[in-house]
Amino acid sequence: MRRLHSALLLLLVALFLTPLPPAAGDPAPPPPPPAPSAAPVPAVAGAWPVGLRPPVLRAFEPPPTAYARGHRGVDLAAPAGTPVRAVAAGRVSFAGRVAGKGVVSIDLTGTDLRTTYEPVRATVRKGAEVTPGEVVGTVEPTGSHCTAMCVHWGLRRGDLYLDPLSLLPPWLLRRAPSRLLPVLGVPLP
Repeated sequence: MRRLHSALLLLLVALFLTPLPPAAGDPAPPPPPPAPSAAPVPAVAGAWPVGLRPPVLRAFEPPPTAYARGHRGVDLAAPAGTPVRAVAAGRVSFAGRVAGKGVVSIDLTGTDLRTTYEPVRATVRKGAEVTPGEVVGTVEPTGSHCTAMCVHWGLRRGDLYLDPLSLLPPWLLRRAPSRLLPVLGVPLP
């Protein structure tokens, strides 16, 4: 008898979860919303958010699904108090606290992209226009998820997380510190 009840219960659940075909004359269901664009990210950044070329402590690891585990940005080594700069021109869309961490978000001009920085004590307000390299805050001493002090730099297009390093042009990604070399035939001082 128990098996019969279990079988009937499963049958009822299956019936409720199975969509019915549309009846003649019923309007067609609305199309699903479009998926976020996988368009390439333009290399619009003119500067790193911290330092000249900070070490990347943890790279971008896109999650396989929207709610899966992953790393939705990059962690850049930066001690507390380090100035955090806008990587490109834009408008501040958020400057405040989220879950106890200081966050600054900037909608990048001429794109559908938003970049974020945390943990940051903001020196800008929502609505402010920023230029590449402009200081938007400083790295806070607490709130980082890194084992060493860092700033988390994120990039989104709608709900899709992207690699923020893709904003940097190749010359800025590869640029090493300048080194002076000896010039042949010129005596040393």
